[in-house]
Amino acid sequence: MYFTLFYPSVLTILLTCHYLTVKGENSCATLKQWLQSTAISLEIKNKGFHREVETTVELQPGAFRDVRVLLLHTWPSGVYVDPYQLAFLSDTVDWQILVDSAIDLEVPAHKTSGFVAYVYPAFSEQTPGMLKVRIPIHGRYHQPSFGGETFESIAIKPPKLLLRTEECSQLDDLEPHMVREAPCNADNTSMCLWIQVQYERPGDETLRLPVGDGSLVTPVCAVTLAVTMICCLTLSKYIWKHRIV
Repeated sequence: MYFTLFYPSVLTILLTCHYLTVKGENSCATLKQWLQSTAISLEIKNKGFHREVETTVELQPGAFRDVRVLLLHTWPSGVYVDPYQLAFLSDTVDWQILVDSAIDLEVPAHKTSGFVAYVYPAFSEQTPGMLKVRIPIHGRYHQPSFGGETFESIAIKPPKLLLRTEECSQLDDLEPHMVREAPCNADNTSMCLWIQVQYERPGDETLRLPVGDGSLVTPVCAVTLAVTMICCLTLSKYIWKHRIV
């Protein structure tokens, strides 16, 4: 009686383990194919100090069903993202963002440092296998130039692409791709293992922002001081003439 009950249970467990093992191996094999067919591009839109960085990710069609995607942006000190704007846009976009540090909107470029942003996009049923993320960025003010330069060039690097799937656990067999830890989602409540995809990265995009002419600091200050003194004298004379108390 005991053997009769025990044998089917053992057989069920073994079949389940075999099924999960085969399923996991198939998922890892499928993930390898997805990694080989991944492409990414970067484009800067708009002009002036307020731009949009559009990132396009292409995966093999059908790969999006069991895969999470993470874009790891490393931004230079010359630009920033506005957390208030991002919060306002959160209900109208199909991606979430997590910034690794507080953003000061008023600090000039030479008094701040760069930051890292984790972007979690979602696939659309209209464009399976393709992701498009447009992140609004803003240029910071730079120190005036004393060498005659009227623009400051800022290099915007393409993001690192990270993938994660629950069904493939043999992540060490996915070389040359690298395993690294990153937040599981934009809530930043836990860390997960992600595959950092080694792909042929496109070149950096260059953002050009106007800067002040440092050689004009002295004459601008002198004119400003002169205008201020003339206005004060004129106003004082008017007050004295009309006995305004």
